[in-house]
Amino acid sequence: MTNPRQFDCLVIGSGIAGLFYALRMAEHAEVAILTKKQAADSATNWAQGGIAAVMSTDDTLEDHVADTLRVGCGLCREDVVKSVVERGPKLIEALLKYGVHFDPGDTKTSAFDLGREGGHSKRRILHWRDATGAEIERALLSQAAAHPRITILEGFCAVDLVTSRKAGLPGPNRVVGLYALDTENGQVERFASRVVLMATGGAGKVYLYTTNPDIASGDGMAMAYRAGATLANMEFFQFHPTCLFHPTATRFLISEAVRGEGGRLMSQSGERFMARHHEMEELAPRDVVARAIDDELKRSGDESVLLDISHREAAFVRERFPNIYERCLSFGIDITREPIPVVPAAHYCCGGVRTDSRGETDVANLFAAGEVACTGLHGANRLASNSLLEGIAFADSAARESTARLRETPLPPESLPPWEEGTATESEEAVVVAQNWDEIRRFMWNYVGIVRSDKRLERARRRIELLNEEITEYYWNFHITPDLVELRNLATVAGLVIEAASMRKESRGLHYTLDHPERDDVHFARDTLLRRT
Repeated sequence: MTNPRQFDCLVIGSGIAGLFYALRMAEHAEVAILTKKQAADSATNWAQGGIAAVMSTDDTLEDHVADTLRVGCGLCREDVVKSVVERGPKLIEALLKYGVHFDPGDTKTSAFDLGREGGHSKRRILHWRDATGAEIERALLSQAAAHPRITILEGFCAVDLVTSRKAGLPGPNRVVGLYALDTENGQVERFASRVVLMATGGAGKVYLYTTNPDIASGDGMAMAYRAGATLANMEFFQFHPTCLFHPTATRFLISEAVRGEGGRLMSQSGERFMARHHEMEELAPRDVVARAIDDELKRSGDESVLLDISHREAAFVRERFPNIYERCLSFGIDITREPIPVVPAAHYCCGGVRTDSRGETDVANLFAAGEVACTGLHGANRLASNSLLEGIAFADSAARESTARLRETPLPPESLPPWEEGTATESEEAVVVAQNWDEIRRFMWNYVGIVRSDKRLERARRRIELLNEEITEYYWNFHITPDLVELRNLATVAGLVIEAASMRKESRGLHYTLDHPERDDVHFARDTLLRRT
């Protein structure tokens, strides 16, 4: 077997967090970015709404902090919230220097056109029309691709982290490398590195209906868990209230910014219903709006509710939401004239790999940033458009700490443990992977969705235990494929979500259970922590 490929720093994932970190680290080190498909395939590329930051004289840092803490339902780390919000304006300046564009403003209070979304008391969402994430991805990826000290490796599916404990090295457990499947030739390669950043995104594909891209299979969360890292708050899965409902449309999100610009939610009979659920009506936090829509659908028996922006001027709607307008029009829906049928869908995991304020996990030299991480910013519910800000804030912090680690961490040994191929053979039963994948996503949607109960969670627990046994046996008996790697990770994440949800005997933020409908600050005003024993 050939020696591992050596880099100072490995980045797994090519979204906003991974690219921003890589650009920072390339000032000091040789960096490799591994991405399992194309470099532009990331959740960042799908983000419509924008990035939250205080960029107006009508707004204050204190207001942004207060909004974040309120929506987080008592579980945000206040020191983290203050740090991220205070750094917001400078981080926006950094994006501008990397070539990111935001829609300019025409007022005396701000140089940018600022949107407002659910849970925000002020307009503070910087955006590029309704495709902010795609614009950020374009600019950062262009910078990274042109950088002489950054190597972008497409088509490499991360399989497992290599730790010093696994490699038989002395000292505290630390990350020393990675196994990754080259999807072109089917071979597992070894990568050695002194520092690794997990920027693998979320796990929305664990649910049947999601706004996430196909890559969101929880790979980073599962790999970090297997390596010994602690995961936190996996029960808090955010369901976006408004995903386009159409028989031939899949995963198309209708941005919260539509409601921020006056979009109204209505039943199929034309009744506005949000006033019954929250004083902020359509601008209530996402968990409230998602549960309100779920309640409306269960009461009425309808398949969707309606989101109406047609009362705004047609020219404004087309200019502000060009992508949403064109996409809906392709399905025969003219949003300047008629309402949009919408339903909730799994959108964002507020839990993840627990990090400290520097972005480091409890496996030394293993950092995490973006949706894969649980930093303490979001608490029990994420404030809209705080995620992109969190991604660059912790990518920046992790880069600072990683730079220091490069000076004090020796190079990993060239003799990293070989990949354990064993007696694996080619599988002739790929249908097993597809069947297990579908079963997980269906029972997670039905039993561990927007509304939960003890009985539903117990049913889900029994099913995931059986499936994990099947998947583990299949994994070690046959040559791995990208689908099998993702299925294994998906099953691990599903089990963690079920376990965390079962542990929290209360309703808080994104976790709502019929058997424990009240919030309990005496026993559960704390993170739910899970670590492999």
